[in-house]
Amino acid sequence: RWFTHFYVVSVLWNGFLLICLFRAEFLGESLPSWIQDMHHALGRDSQSKDTGNEHFSALLALLLLWLHSCRRLAECLWTSVFSSGVIHIVQYCFGLGYYIAVGSTVLCQVPTNVRNGKKLSVQICWYHIIGVMMYIWASLHQHRCLAILANLRKSRSGKVVSLSHSVPFGDWFESVSCPHYFAELLIYVSMAITLGMHNVTWWCVVMYVLFNQALAAVLCHEFYHKNFSSYPKHRKAFIPLV
Repeated sequence: RWFTHFYVVSVLWNGFLLICLFRAEFLGESLPSWIQDMHHALGRDSQSKDTGNEHFSALLALLLLWLHSCRRLAECLWTSVFSSGVIHIVQYCFGLGYYIAVGSTVLCQVPTNVRNGKKLSVQICWYHIIGVMMYIWASLHQHRCLAILANLRKSRSGKVVSLSHSVPFGDWFESVSCPHYFAELLIYVSMAITLGMHNVTWWCVVMYVLFNQALAAVLCHEFYHKNFSSYPKHRKAFIPLV
């Protein structure tokens, strides 16, 4: 349940960055000076080559990240049923910092001067379409899987009747133990595609999500096998067939 705090921070912070970038791209305004200082500190040259596709890609990726945070916040508040588990203070602090850094990472993919006062000329490319479609597909399945987990602790009327763990079935649970983690990886991959697939910085973010979610999935997979003798043997931990 403490993950709710992460998504509150993400919605507020990344929403603010999204507004700043939108105003800079479409209204010709300048980014706040402190954001430009952050760009400079991270080594982003304000006079980098101006490419319209790069600007629109960053704006679209930041929008997808913000929408993802909004959905996850809504699920934490109204869908998921949490037990009394706690989180380590180091992990909690890291999580807060992560959702601040990840939005800033997207913003830093465009020069601080943005378009020198010129409004953005939107150029939708094939990788924008593929990225958004993959994002929607993965997001829908992640929501379904989270709803399945929540319903394990509810009665038919929707009332919470138990906080214990049960074996989930349906949707991607038929293939892996933690499809919601797999969907999270796909969501970040979809953003990498949206950014044009050549953004090395974002692929580093994807690799972090891969290892982070894989570790959590393996631990959860082992928990299922340890506590449920009849757990389906064909299910993999994280990625189908792997």
